[in-house]
Amino acid sequence: MKNYLIPKVLILTLIFSCLCVAPAQALIPPAKRLPAKQAATEPNQRQPSIGEVWNRTELYFGAGKPDGSMVTKREFMRFVDEEVTPRFPDGLTVLTGAGQFRNSTGVIVKERSRVLILLYPPQARDAHRKLEEIREAYKRAFQQESVLRVDSVARVSF
Repeated sequence: MKNYLIPKVLILTLIFSCLCVAPAQALIPPAKRLPAKQAATEPNQRQPSIGEVWNRTELYFGAGKPDGSMVTKREFMRFVDEEVTPRFPDGLTVLTGAGQFRNSTGVIVKERSRVLILLYPPQARDAHRKLEEIREAYKRAFQQESVLRVDSVARVSF
C-alpha cells in the first residue's frame, strides 16, 4: 500500500474552510437565537436553495516529469480530449496554477499544475470508475507519482 503524504497547507486549508462555513445560526448570540425548529421554518431566515445537489470532483495534475521536462499545454489538452471528454462529455473546467507537494522520498517539489473540475449528478454511478481511469491514465502517460482527487458536493444551477 502506498504511503501518501498530504501537505500540511492542504489540511490547514480544509480545516479553515470548515470553520468558516459555520451555520449562520451559530453566529447569532445565544440570547437572540431562535429554537432550531422555529429557525428552520421561520420565513426569511434562510436563503432559498437554488439548483440541484451534484457531485464535484477536482483532480490536481502536476506538470513536471521525472526527466525534468514539463507536460506542455498541448499535451495536457490532448490528454483532456482523449481521456476526460469521452468520459465526461457534458462539460469541465481546467485551471492552471502553481503547486507544491512532498513526494514519496520527502522532497518538496514545486511545479506548474492544472486543476480539472468536474460536476456530475449523484446518479452517475460509473463516475468513480471513470475518475480513477483518468487518474491512472495521467500517471502512466506522464510518469506521475500521483494525481490528487478531492470530492465534495455542490448545489448547481444551469
